[in-house]
Amino acid sequence: MTSTAQRTRPLAWALVGPTLALLVAFNVFPLVYNIASSFTNAELIGGEWRSVGGANYARVFEDELFAGALRRTALFVLCAVTLELLLGFALALSLQRGVPGKQAVLTVLLVPMMLSPAVMGLYWNLVLNGNYGVVNQALSGLGFDPPQWLTDRDLKFWSILLIDVWMWTPFMMLIALAGLNAIPASIYEAAQIDRARPWKVFTRITLPMCAPVLGLAVLFRATDALKQFDLVMAVTGPNDAATQTLSTLLYQVVFRDGSVGLGAAFSCVILVLVIALATVFTRYIDRLQSKDVLA
Repeated sequence: MTSTAQRTRPLAWALVGPTLALLVAFNVFPLVYNIASSFTNAELIGGEWRSVGGANYARVFEDELFAGALRRTALFVLCAVTLELLLGFALALSLQRGVPGKQAVLTVLLVPMMLSPAVMGLYWNLVLNGNYGVVNQALSGLGFDPPQWLTDRDLKFWSILLIDVWMWTPFMMLIALAGLNAIPASIYEAAQIDRARPWKVFTRITLPMCAPVLGLAVLFRATDALKQFDLVMAVTGPNDAATQTLSTLLYQVVFRDGSVGLGAAFSCVILVLVIALATVFTRYIDRLQSKDVLA
């Protein structure tokens, strides 16, 4: 037995080795390099690096722009994920119950999710343009005073939010639909025999059994929305204080100001926030799954 294991060990390393090398080259090394850079005064234009200790992290937490971007990003994540979850679950319920031309409807609904966020940002930049945009032309034709979606300070953030909801609601719908289809039909048949009311069936069967899958969908979308960059860059740019997120602020720090060390500290803080959010949702999903097992 031992000789067999010894003979197969080189083959195992030959198969796993390239994957481990790529993992180290593209994930571990850049992460370690970034963490090391965050404790230096590294600049984009070059020059000699020297250690500055935790000064970069102190600057991050004292920066008012960081505080504003953090609040803005948190609001964006909360609103976007909540709306996408509610709308996606509602669409999934409708599709599961059967609609005419279900496959065609499903294909059309999935199109926004399949397109590049940057391209969609440029597309919506034209659609919502205050002078010649399709939306404002339609509102003018109906007799309404068209708003300036992308230049009004009070509307720019919500315009980007609605674009994100339009793009990623199909993602929530797809995962919710998979969760709904995984519920055994026999459970609904038993509830129908017991003459359970629709609302009770929804709250006692459908929602609890879909909760782990929905939690996973929320985890994916929340961590992705926390890194929102493409839409903001394409629609309003990284300099707009009304729509600046953590990722666009990081872009400004590194590529406009040239502060690589400070930017590395920013990215480490963002990474910690993403990991913390993922940990919370992962534990919540594990708790839901353990309840299902005990039930």
